[in-house]
Order: sequence, then C-alpha cells, then structure tokens
Amino acid sequence: HVVESGGGLVQPGGSLRLSCAASGDTLDHYAIGWFRQAPGKEREAVSCISSSDGYTDYADSVKGRFTISRDNAKNTAYLQMNSLKPEDTAVYYCAAIIGGSYYCRLDWEYQYWGQGTQVTVSS
Repeated sequence: HVVESGGGLVQPGGSLRLSCAASGDTLDHYAIGWFRQAPGKEREAVSCISSSDGYTDYADSVKGRFTISRDNAKNTAYLQMNSLKPEDTAVYYCAAIIGGSYYCRLDWEYQYWGQGTQVTVSS
C-alpha cells in the first residue's frame, strides 16, 4: 500500500516535491515508479527507481527536470519536479513492484498503486 502527497498548484517554472509513503510493508523490497495521467490522455510513465541500487530511469519528457529518489529508512520515495510546465499538469501516481533490486523499467506491470495526487501548473 502506497500513498502519494505533495501535489498542488504551481506557476510555470516552479517546483514541487511529491512523496510516496509505504504503509503496511517496508518499501526497500520494491522498485518504485511514478506515473501521471492528464485529462483525456493515457497514463504516462514518468520515472522509476530500483529498490536498493539507486538505478533510475526517466521519460524523455521529464529528463533533466525531474529527479526520483528514495529513503528506505523513512519508507518513502520522492519525485522532485523542477522547471514545471503547463503540460506537466496531471494526476501523479506512485506505484510499487516487488523486486527490481538493481534495475527498473518504466513498462513493468507495477503491482501496488496509490490514489494519486493532483499537480496543476498554471499562471
């Protein structure tokens, strides 16, 4: 079970940090992915991080602007979003998949999903 937080309204060029907290289990057994879905669009994979080796991957649309990280001691993963654009507006979801110790992929079938947090980029 994972729960997202940290969404909100931000101006273009601004920053937000999303958090993904685990409940009922320790996060360090799971690779974590962040996804987003804008109204009328399909869900898009944004980033992933392996469970223990720090391997990360990003969608081309966010490379250089978003940074995924995790703190297993706090049972939490993060998505730092900088230089936000209006097209980043979406509901952002955190998802977990068991395993992925040294590697992750954006197209894995993630097993556990949060309820989502809204990110709106607008002036």
